[in-house]
Amino acid sequence: MQNISFREIKPEDNPIIAKIIRDSLTEFNCNKPGTVFTDPETDRVSFQFLSPKTKYYVAELNGEVVGGAGINLLEGEPDKCELQKLYLKKAARGMGIANSLMDKCINFAREAGYQFMYLETKKELAIAVPLYEKYGFTYLDGALGNTGHFNCEIRMLKSL
Repeated sequence: MQNISFREIKPEDNPIIAKIIRDSLTEFNCNKPGTVFTDPETDRVSFQFLSPKTKYYVAELNGEVVGGAGINLLEGEPDKCELQKLYLKKAARGMGIANSLMDKCINFAREAGYQFMYLETKKELAIAVPLYEKYGFTYLDGALGNTGHFNCEIRMLKSL
């Protein structure tokens, strides 16, 4: 029996989460500029989620950190938040962990008063797109906010 649990990120999780993100991006050939792979904030994830309207959840499987996801501000868009850094170790996929992380992020975003949730991803990460579609995300023609991830060509929005 697998023991899956969730908690808020702590500073000591930063190197583990950064490795999971970069390993996942490398696996899908997305280890490129203009993605979170080269973003220096990837090494300091916990410090990006300190304001009251932000939160990052860490998923643990049998006591080991296996991934996470968060809600952050979307610069210039006060009624919108951004789903950020939803990544799992390969061995933790297919267990419903991503669904649980999505549920937690959506619930938090609603409680924080956001009206919409935005996300950006790459076509190489299309494996995650059915999850986003299942949760009601629809495609946008262009980017919102100023994320700095110019290499992400898939942009989606969900009404909360």
